[in-house]
Amino acid sequence: MNLICRPASLQGSLNAIPSKSDAHRKLICAALSQNGGCLPIFPPFCDDIAATIRCLTALGASFQQTENGLFVSPIQEQPHAVLDCGESGSTLRFLLPVAMCVCKNISVTGSGRLPERPISVLTDEMSAHGVQFSANSLPISAAGRLTGGLYEIPGNISSQFLSGLLMALPLCDQDSKIRLTTPLQSAAYVDMTLDTLREFGVAVEISDEGGQLSYDIKGKQILQFPNRIRVDGDWSNAAFWLTAGAIQSSGAITLRGLHSDSVQGDKEITHILKSVGADIQVHENEIIVSCGTIKKFDVSMREIPDLLPILAILAAVSDGESHFLNAERLRLKESDRLQSTADMLRALGGNVDEHDDGLTVYGGQLNGGTVNAQNDHRLVMAAAVAALRCKSPVRILGAEAVNKSYPAFFDDYRALGGIAEAEPE
Repeated sequence: MNLICRPASLQGSLNAIPSKSDAHRKLICAALSQNGGCLPIFPPFCDDIAATIRCLTALGASFQQTENGLFVSPIQEQPHAVLDCGESGSTLRFLLPVAMCVCKNISVTGSGRLPERPISVLTDEMSAHGVQFSANSLPISAAGRLTGGLYEIPGNISSQFLSGLLMALPLCDQDSKIRLTTPLQSAAYVDMTLDTLREFGVAVEISDEGGQLSYDIKGKQILQFPNRIRVDGDWSNAAFWLTAGAIQSSGAITLRGLHSDSVQGDKEITHILKSVGADIQVHENEIIVSCGTIKKFDVSMREIPDLLPILAILAAVSDGESHFLNAERLRLKESDRLQSTADMLRALGGNVDEHDDGLTVYGGQLNGGTVNAQNDHRLVMAAAVAALRCKSPVRILGAEAVNKSYPAFFDDYRALGGIAEAEPE
């Protein structure tokens, strides 16, 4: 699907969608719990969440939509499970170790760029702890049962490896320790995992051993669905609306349902926007953003990698030269996100230099043009927001990629006054 987004002004209020990151973790812990329970999430589910639900169902969990949310019944062990992870890296990296605690034989598939994304860090450690793999990349088969013990993994490749092990190892018969061999990046996502485990009654002890973090996990822990539970609003996707409010010449956008006490690292977007000159009002349950004079800025992407595409648009309409640093891991996302973000800016008439581990973006005026989304949902949304400040329309090739995280994005875009038209076939 190709869309044409025309220059416009967005104004009005939206409810933030549920956090994909938070929902992944709570769905998995609910399925692993002894009692099950109801999560306050409702369809339509994005492709990544649908993938996690699909894989948990294959492992023996069941789901029923109710007026209060999605009721999750715990996993009943299956002799064999086929896990179709779609394009969801979170689903794959979280559920690979979890699955080998509740099922002795699995087959795992994926689509898009997922088979190219690295998992050998995880499969190598699991191979040393009771699991036999047919390969180190998708499609793969695995047999055996994950055991506890000492796990050593780097902290600077993907925090999802650590999160997957943190959710799996409490189920093992033996006690376990995870020792990081390099400093942890994207720490907020690990904090989210630890918070969710605590909600479900799992204890993890964290210590610093010679400058590197380690996690001690008792075996045979039983997860219990809590009496009260919430799913955070999604700060990652809210960043597109907040930035839209900041860069347009008039109008204000109000986002409701974002929690200031969230452990999501991407809530940093409010501090970034305020620091560059946007007008931001933060209230108990809503944030109001309107335009300001956008100043140049420098930012490390180490803890907020998902914000790069939309912050690059912010930089492209700023008043100077902005720098994005510590972003080498973004080459392993749905696209090579450093290259694809640079390609997007150039296609829109922006000026950008690409480096091995970052970007330099030169502010000014965006003209419009044709953006190939490269099957990356965050590029689709960033290009649509860019159209608000372009001289001419923005044509987005492959706009359906938005379904990966936010299938209702263009419905909300139009509801706020945006113009997004399907290109005639």
